[in-house]
Amino acid sequence: MSHRDRQKPPPPPKTLRRVPVQERSAERLSRILDACAEVLDEVGYEDLSTRAVALRAGVPIGSVYRFFGNKRAMADALAHRNLDAYGERVAARMTGVERGDWRGAVDAAFDEYLAMKRTVPGFGLVDFGIPSAPDAMPDANSDVAERVAGLLAAHLDRTLDEKLRRIVLVGVEAVDAVLQLAFRADPSGDPALIGETRHLLHSYFAGALD
Repeated sequence: MSHRDRQKPPPPPKTLRRVPVQERSAERLSRILDACAEVLDEVGYEDLSTRAVALRAGVPIGSVYRFFGNKRAMADALAHRNLDAYGERVAARMTGVERGDWRGAVDAAFDEYLAMKRTVPGFGLVDFGIPSAPDAMPDANSDVAERVAGLLAAHLDRTLDEKLRRIVLVGVEAVDAVLQLAFRADPSGDPALIGETRHLLHSYFAGALD
């Protein structure tokens, strides 16, 4: 059994008041989060409201409060959903990379983040955490690094140990910092800065994994 086979599904966010059991309830929660992402892109986090999300989702305001106590909890759930989707998409990309090829695997994680940054609604403001509310999802980069480290360990057939976790966490923190600069310079990401970020990743991981 591979490392990937042994990975457990992530738990629901703690800010979720009620975990949907029935398909109808799960579908409603998904609609609420979709609406949250759309409204975020239009008005930003500060002007996000549960009422606007309910209206966009076409559900009563009580349906939103059934799952979330406030807008921060709702945005936090969106961030967790983004993280789950990111892990799944990176895993799918890695299936096309030769086993043991760490450069291809690292590129898969990097390229998927760029793709989601450019195409997923709400991702530009709330990717894996809420910048203006650090207590909602306080260690988003560590959560991202844990997902990526697990996928990388499985791809390289190596143990997911503290050294690999530390290596990936440093990589994630570095990427986060430089890509913030890249997307401030250009809404689609400054190509030169993105190229520099990829070079930084390859250079760093070469010293750790070669």
